[in-house]
Amino acid sequence: MTIRRGSVRTYLLFIACIYITNIKEIRGEQRHPRRSLTEEDENQSSSYFFYQHADYPRDCRDIRDQCPTSLGKSRGTYVIKPYGYTEPFEVFCNNDIDSGGWTVILRRNDGSISFKRNWEDYKVGFGFLSNEHWLGNEKLSYLTNQAEYELRIDFVLSNGSSFYVKYSSFRITDEWSRFALVSSGTFNGNASLVVSECPPNMVYMNVTCQPTCDDPRGSNTCSVSSTLEAESCVCDDGFLKKGDSCVLPAACGCYVREANFVIPNNETYINTACSEKCSCKNGQLICNSNYECSPNAACRVKDNVRQCYCNEGYQGDGETCISIYEDCYAAYEAGQTQDGVYTILPNRWPGSAFNVYCDMTTSGGGWTVFQRRVDGVTDFYRNWTSYRNGFGSVQHGSDFWLGNEQLYYLTNNYQQGNNQRSYKLRIDIVTSGGSPKYDEYASFRTDTEATKYRLVDLGSHSGNAGNGMYYTSGRQFSTYDDDHDGCGNHNCADKHKGAWWHNPETTNWCPQCYGSYCYYFQYSSSCSTLCTRSNLNGDYNGGNGENIFWYYSNYCNVNSAEMKIRPNV
Repeated sequence: MTIRRGSVRTYLLFIACIYITNIKEIRGEQRHPRRSLTEEDENQSSSYFFYQHADYPRDCRDIRDQCPTSLGKSRGTYVIKPYGYTEPFEVFCNNDIDSGGWTVILRRNDGSISFKRNWEDYKVGFGFLSNEHWLGNEKLSYLTNQAEYELRIDFVLSNGSSFYVKYSSFRITDEWSRFALVSSGTFNGNASLVVSECPPNMVYMNVTCQPTCDDPRGSNTCSVSSTLEAESCVCDDGFLKKGDSCVLPAACGCYVREANFVIPNNETYINTACSEKCSCKNGQLICNSNYECSPNAACRVKDNVRQCYCNEGYQGDGETCISIYEDCYAAYEAGQTQDGVYTILPNRWPGSAFNVYCDMTTSGGGWTVFQRRVDGVTDFYRNWTSYRNGFGSVQHGSDFWLGNEQLYYLTNNYQQGNNQRSYKLRIDIVTSGGSPKYDEYASFRTDTEATKYRLVDLGSHSGNAGNGMYYTSGRQFSTYDDDHDGCGNHNCADKHKGAWWHNPETTNWCPQCYGSYCYYFQYSSSCSTLCTRSNLNGDYNGGNGENIFWYYSNYCNVNSAEMKIRPNV
């Protein structure tokens, strides 16, 4: 923006390159404005001074008139002193447009200077005359009240096109009157665009979109173009688009007064005390004043999100936090002595925590149950994937298989110091006659899926059920669709209708014919045989060889069975 006396002008330049006239080169002219420099003057350059007498130029037009050689300088920095102003000051003069003599009061060209400033800054001025700057309202008041001035504003758009507008009269008042704009006179120029073309609360700039009440961050669609795409009127800082208008955040439907913040659609905001949770649904603010952290949680900020977060060793949404243990024995050691469902996270387990049923009362407590049979509601004749991932419900009184993958990580759990924790196995059954029996094995560990979840070791046996897993140690797990029983003549998991660590004693068992009994499946019209001494995953109501049995004690059609593990301690 520039101003000029006679034809007053304020000159707003959006120009990439600015040339500054050498001050030393014009000092002699300024000291003796009405004569040329002599050789003596050139030799005594050290005595040059800025207008140490009354006739300072009042503006850039005086510079132009008093220093004709300045017309050869298209632009430059000069010293002026408007009438009544206390001290002379420097201004940038533009002489390359419209016969020259323009005093530049504002320039914006590269964003290097912040114009988001307070009253005092705009009063005294800021920036650099050779680049972006605001001359200062105090100086501008003295300038425009010493004569009649006109205002000129020049624009250069990002596409290189340029235009200007001019106002025939331009004057502002003093600070007591808040530097009010007194008049702008008549308008003319080479474009129809005027300074007030953008609606209220909007500015003209190069952005590709506009933050709105629904999307106040502009995260979904907005980006500032590095290549300066087509300009348009957009909401100024502090305003958001609502319909066709720009409004303050408080006018948006999901405005939170406490935080002076607008919640984007389908997002939530939790206050600093974590005592209120507000959500934005279709532009409507919905707040829950009963939001409260669990006793096992704290109000924190993580990844720029404030909410209730569960403390270490617990898992949940912050309002409800469930203890996380390595296994049921860890929960038992922590004082949990009630049978029921607990959330555990075995060491090195790659997934999230999962629920298990913990037997806290049998034989010292702390048992992690991985299999249960109580009725025929849950089908156990399943494929490899089902047994790998687990199925059924761990809730009390329900049938389930925890999962071979979970069982591998549980039985290969490592304590500090990389000492392997050894687990033992307990099997509780209730016979068809209603008698409870059990077997315990001093060691129980399974291998990876790559080894087909091989049962690595069982250790020594104790109990009164008859050691039904005697031949399973070292065997691979088999399902009807993934057979690893070592028997070439038939699929043991299919014949026994149950996935298991099937264990033909020798390949001669494949088949070796026996008499008719409840453990044997019918291999042919003249042959009944078996390839396991235990079948706890068989058909709950199955026929011979397909039912749930425990061979060594002649327990067929077992009423219930439960398999569980606990660390050796």
